[in-house]
Amino acid sequence: MLKEKLKGYTIVLASGSPRRQQFLRELDANFEVRLKEVEEIYPDSLKGAEITDYLAELKASALEETLSDDEILITSDTIVWHEGIALGKPKDKEDAFNIIKSLSGKTHEVITSVCIKNTRKSETFNETTKVTFNPLTDEEIAYYLEEYKPYDKAGSYGIQEWIGLIAIAKIEGSYANVVGMPVDKVYQYLMKLA
Repeated sequence: MLKEKLKGYTIVLASGSPRRQQFLRELDANFEVRLKEVEEIYPDSLKGAEITDYLAELKASALEETLSDDEILITSDTIVWHEGIALGKPKDKEDAFNIIKSLSGKTHEVITSVCIKNTRKSETFNETTKVTFNPLTDEEIAYYLEEYKPYDKAGSYGIQEWIGLIAIAKIEGSYANVVGMPVDKVYQYLMKLA
């Protein structure tokens, strides 16, 4: 359906995330991946969704000059927001352990922002999902890090992996958003754009 609606357009996904690429495949969208290294630094004054909005737009501005009139750029950024702190990707194994330990037995927010841009207009939107973890033992956290190595994931975990099965007590909001993209909103916006 989306492929038909966007005939004549190519979607440019500025993300190396296999999960985001899989979502676009599942939407049956014609897309290509175009990457440009961006230093993900944001002003300290930003909080929650302001951070992800800023970073999604920063990634879009890095690629906007490469866009042709028949291309639609999608950039995205995800953080885990917990106790007033933005948790991005872990620096190393020890950092990942400490991040997951801090989430154990508590509720956090997964915030994803998406910037969709073409040569005529740009729109940024975000989605917040609340995730509650069961209490985890040190052994469970160590096992997860050893077996799944989630070092490329915000908050040091992938909900679609083992930890999602054993640790997540409750989700309020979009599951796909926690995986890495609020696909329903992306779909609605792309359908509107055509």
